[in-house]
Amino acid sequence: MGVGPHEELTHLGKKVDIPSRPEDALLDTFRNQNPEIDYVVRLTAPELTAICPITGQPDFAILVVDYVPHERLVESKSFKLFLESFRNYGTFNEDCTVYIHRRLSEALAPKYIRVAGLWNARGGVTIDVVLQSGTLPPNCFPLPLEKLAYRGGRA
Repeated sequence: MGVGPHEELTHLGKKVDIPSRPEDALLDTFRNQNPEIDYVVRLTAPELTAICPITGQPDFAILVVDYVPHERLVESKSFKLFLESFRNYGTFNEDCTVYIHRRLSEALAPKYIRVAGLWNARGGVTIDVVLQSGTLPPNCFPLPLEKLAYRGGRA
């Protein structure tokens, strides 16, 4: 009897501390059970926080990740712990979003991935960072990135 698709996970079902730095966070992945089908996975984290490396003030964002898996999917608990590792970490909004894209791309090697960091205003300016890589298969349609819808529907 072989290893089941979820037996390789290290976080799920266990007590795990929040990593103190994003570099220390492990992104668990598991085998895609349907690699012959192209589909979009959306992960939305409405409470991403990081610290401005200059002022020490908190920055808040809604993070939206859309990806078309190839061989691997990310396990949601490890993803949550990875995001929580930014809570007391000094990084600029742009660097944080790019780093999340890089780590997910490395861990998953997806067919397509888009990471959007919709950062709350500080000093009267919002910073929204969106980057994507790979090729979106023709039969896949990620949900639109409508900023107002992800900010509680405020007009």
